[in-house]
Amino acid sequence: QVQLVESGGGLVQAGESLRLSCAASGSIFSINTMGWYRQAPGKQRELVAVMTSKGTTSHADPVRGRFTISRDSAKNTVYLQMNSLKPEDTAVYYCNLRSIMGEYWGQGTQVTVSS
Repeated sequence: QVQLVESGGGLVQAGESLRLSCAASGSIFSINTMGWYRQAPGKQRELVAVMTSKGTTSHADPVRGRFTISRDSAKNTVYLQMNSLKPEDTAVYYCNLRSIMGEYWGQGTQVTVSS
C-alpha cells in the first residue's frame, strides 16, 4: 500500500505564491508518475501537472508558465510551485501516484486565492 500526504495549502491573495508538497511512503514501485490534480466546487477533477520518475513533465494549459512541478526521488516527494496565483486557481489540490502497482491519491489540500 502507498500513502500520500500533502501539505502547503492555504489562503493567499491574487498574485502571490504557494508551494505544495506531497510525500509518498509505503511500497512504491520505482518507475512511476507523480502529479497534482485539482477540483474546484461544482467542477470535475482536472490535471494540473505530472512528472515521471525519469523527469518528464507535463503542465496543463491554464497553469503553464505559472506553476512548476518538481520531485525529489530520493525522498519520494513531489512539489508544486505555484506563482502568480489567480482566484480561478482556488480548489482542493490532490497528489497522485501511478505505477504498474496501482493508482493512489492523497487526502487533498485546500488552496484559496482571494481577489
